[in-house]
Amino acid sequence: LESYYESFKVSNSKQKHDGYRVGIGGRYQFENIGLKGVYEHGLTHTFQPPLKEDLIVDKLYLRADYRFRQSWRVNVHYINVLKDNLVPTAYSASYGAGLTYDVNKMLSVNFTQFYTDYQIFDAYQSDLKLDLKMRFDDLKIKISSITKAIHLQGYEATIFSKNAQEDYLTSGLKMHAHFKEYHFGAGAYFGKRAFAVMNDGFKLQHHAMEFDRTYAMGAGRNFSDLILRFQYVYQRATELPFQNENVSFDNLRFLGTYKF
Repeated sequence: LESYYESFKVSNSKQKHDGYRVGIGGRYQFENIGLKGVYEHGLTHTFQPPLKEDLIVDKLYLRADYRFRQSWRVNVHYINVLKDNLVPTAYSASYGAGLTYDVNKMLSVNFTQFYTDYQIFDAYQSDLKLDLKMRFDDLKIKISSITKAIHLQGYEATIFSKNAQEDYLTSGLKMHAHFKEYHFGAGAYFGKRAFAVMNDGFKLQHHAMEFDRTYAMGAGRNFSDLILRFQYVYQRATELPFQNENVSFDNLRFLGTYKF
C-alpha cells in the first residue's frame, strides 16, 4: 500500500497560486509479474480572472511488468486524466510499452515508447534509461541516466498549445542510496520539455507548461514494514498560452509505503 501528499507553491504565474495533490495506490508482485496502480486527486488555487474557478484534477496511473527471461522484462503503462475542469487536455489517455535488458547484476537498459492522445493533438515520447547499481557493504547506490525525446503532432491547431515546439529533448540524472534503514535521493533534469510522461509512467504533465529545469532531493527511513519519505522538488517553466517565463514551482512531498 502506497500513499502520498504533496503541497506546492507557484511563483510568477498568471494562472496558478498554490495547491496540493494526494495519491493512493498499491503494488503487487506475483512470481514474474508486477502490478502497480495509483489514483491521484489534486486541487490548485487559481487567479480569477483569467481563470473562472479553481483547478481540480483526477488521474489514474497503471503499470504492469513481466520478466520472461532471466535478463529480460517488459513493461506496459496506462494513464488517464479522469477529470480536469479547466483545460482541453482533460480526459486524455496515455499508453506505453517498454523493454528492459539486464546486462549484468550492475547494469540494466530500458527503452519505453509512450503515445498520448490529448484529443486536440498527439504526443509521442521515447525514453531511454540506464541504471547502474553498486554495493559497498551496507551502502547500496543506484544511479540512473534518463533521456526523453518528445514529438508533438497537431499542436498548432489550438491557442492552448500552439506556442510549444514540435520536438523536445531532455536529459536527467538520478541517484538513490540505501544505508541500513535510511535512504537518500537526488536528481536533476535539463533541457526543455512539454506534455511529458515522467516518473517511470506515474506523472503526466498535461497542462501547457514548458519546463526547462527540475531539481529534486529527498530522504527517508524504514520502520520494519513501514517506509516514510519526503521530497523537495523545484521546477521552472514557461506558461505557453501567455508565453510567461520564469514560473517556478516549489513542491514538498510526503510518502508512506506499508508492506503486507
